[in-house]
Amino acid sequence: MAHRTTTDVLIVGAGPAGLSAAAELRRHGVHCRLVDRLTARLPYAKAVGIQPRTLELWDRMGVVRAVLEAAVPLRGQLVYVDGRERDRIELALPPEVPYGFAALPQYETERLLEEHVARLGTVVERGTALESFSQDRDGVTARLRTASGAGEELRVPYLIGCDGAHSVVRKTLGLSYEGGAFQEEYMLGDVVADWDLPHGYGVRSGRRAADGSTGEVLVCIPLPGAGRYRMSMRLPPELAASREASAPDGVAHGLESGRGPGLADLQAVVDRLAPRPARLSDLRWSSVFRISHRIVDRYGRGRVFVAGDAAHIHPPTGAQGMNTGVQDACNLAWKLALVVRGVAGPELLDTYDAERRPVGEEVVGRTVRHAVRGIEADPEDRRTLLLREAQLLVSYRGGPLSGVGHGPEEAPQPGDRAPDCAGLITPIAGYPLRLLDVLRGRAGHVLLLYGPDGAELAGAAAAARAVAGLPAVAILAAGARGPGGENADPSLPVYRDAAGEFARLYLPDGATGLVVRPDGQLGARFPLSGTAAALSGYLRALSVRRDTPLRDPVVA
Repeated sequence: MAHRTTTDVLIVGAGPAGLSAAAELRRHGVHCRLVDRLTARLPYAKAVGIQPRTLELWDRMGVVRAVLEAAVPLRGQLVYVDGRERDRIELALPPEVPYGFAALPQYETERLLEEHVARLGTVVERGTALESFSQDRDGVTARLRTASGAGEELRVPYLIGCDGAHSVVRKTLGLSYEGGAFQEEYMLGDVVADWDLPHGYGVRSGRRAADGSTGEVLVCIPLPGAGRYRMSMRLPPELAASREASAPDGVAHGLESGRGPGLADLQAVVDRLAPRPARLSDLRWSSVFRISHRIVDRYGRGRVFVAGDAAHIHPPTGAQGMNTGVQDACNLAWKLALVVRGVAGPELLDTYDAERRPVGEEVVGRTVRHAVRGIEADPEDRRTLLLREAQLLVSYRGGPLSGVGHGPEEAPQPGDRAPDCAGLITPIAGYPLRLLDVLRGRAGHVLLLYGPDGAELAGAAAAARAVAGLPAVAILAAGARGPGGENADPSLPVYRDAAGEFARLYLPDGATGLVVRPDGQLGARFPLSGTAAALSGYLRALSVRRDTPLRDPVVA
């Protein structure tokens, strides 16, 4: 068996989480290998919904345009009971949010991410399975089996398990995976419906049982293609009786093997539950699936980590699973990159579990509540609930990387998402830019300096370079004196907050500095008079090695 060390990180599993981890690592200049036991992508629309926060992350990653061109918008959800419309949920977000909700079959999402990762130099190694691994204080020894049957022993500094609900990585680490399972079985189908319901709206339609409760429910999510939906519904007893549900490892979750329901099976349920008469056609695929809700007791041990379904599974309510896995991957990848490149100490990696496991616990709990009681029973107001479902409220406030904030409590503080904003102008561009435009292409941390005095902003940028080697961007307040694009420091990009949108969203208390992390969360917020001290404190929280700059990596 060959034994070689050729890469910095081994990623097991080429689903959306594993592909996002690979893309982020490569963006940060870290080499990785990505293996998957499957010989080809599965042609199933398992995860469909793409949240606005995921699109923001993919924007900085450089893949969002391809996703936008392939996906369809999700405009809302229509709720029917006994054929009558009982609720219409409009998925309308505040105007400062750059992206809306989208739908795209998982196999298309994986194709786009895989093509992007390949352009960065990492090709998915299909048909290659992780058989086992061991780790010591210096690295991980992984044993792989390739599609040809050949064995390979690989020595790597770090390993990430994105290998799903039945994860070999999780089991080998000995992580607990506590939770439970719903007894019901469901069936899925990717079909065309000829009804006259408005395009771009999901459909949730049920019939009241004799006791007044809503019994069976039909859920339809629009997909690209005229009249095409992914439909899910309870598996009828006559079909369930003919199947043997099996979960060798005790985790009954996801698509089951064996013959899926036929078009006639799906049509029978649609005839009974749909709010309008509809004829189904063009069945691409179908399957039966089970739902569990579980989460690990920790997101890694030593040099090995888990992300996505390997760390947490839950009901598909609200399209939270894949998106949460992508955020896991992005959170871990930039931290691994700093450690692999020798910028930060390994202590930084402990913050992955500290930040992401509470998020996973909240998502598991919320999706189970929504699956049992319905999203309509959630006590949060509709606006807050929508922002939470969009994953725009994910915050690490109070976490190990979120130091003392500055300014009003209601302002974005360390740990919160850095809001996007419009209306940033330069004297050259003939159109206003968004903050996402300014951040795009900058792989590492970025320091935003806001205030009315260009000279003061230049001084703070110089202090930031001296302390942290941190790249900075100046944002001049609306009405500031002097031309918005000129500055004594040619290395400091300057934008003017012409419409006051940055000030409205960030609520700066005087001249203010904000560190934006690579995953788009705020790392620090401080008055410019305390730039050096604030950045020194943030570097200590990151376990950054002395005299090592945080500047953008050079991608090999």
